[in-house]
Amino acid sequence: MNPLARWVPRLIILTSVLHFVWAFAQTNAWARIASDGFLSAVADESAADYWPREGSVWFMACGVALLALGTLSRHVVRTTGRLPAQIGWYLLALGVPLCVLYFPVTGSWALPVIGVLALLAARKSAPDATG
Repeated sequence: MNPLARWVPRLIILTSVLHFVWAFAQTNAWARIASDGFLSAVADESAADYWPREGSVWFMACGVALLALGTLSRHVVRTTGRLPAQIGWYLLALGVPLCVLYFPVTGSWALPVIGVLALLAARKSAPDATG
């Protein structure tokens, strides 16, 4: 197993943790969501605090998705010794549109960077064609 294949899942998990931190760091967004009873608490687009609530929910949801991708890729690397190339393609599919739409105001650039690292790790750990 190459070192890059071990580090890519860690980087994905770190990115998910940063998403959770950012999601819950929004000033009073979750307190207001909770005070509204959670049900449809982010449905009113005309609310003054709609965007902080919306952003918090999406950062949390993306944190969960990245955590799933990171932990599953870590399991695959531990089980097979290889990182599937799909991990890199998924990260590029998420990150490139986000970079195009939101750059430079977000850290979305991290996803394509990790995606390219994942593709490199998958290429380095590909099975030998002669074996």
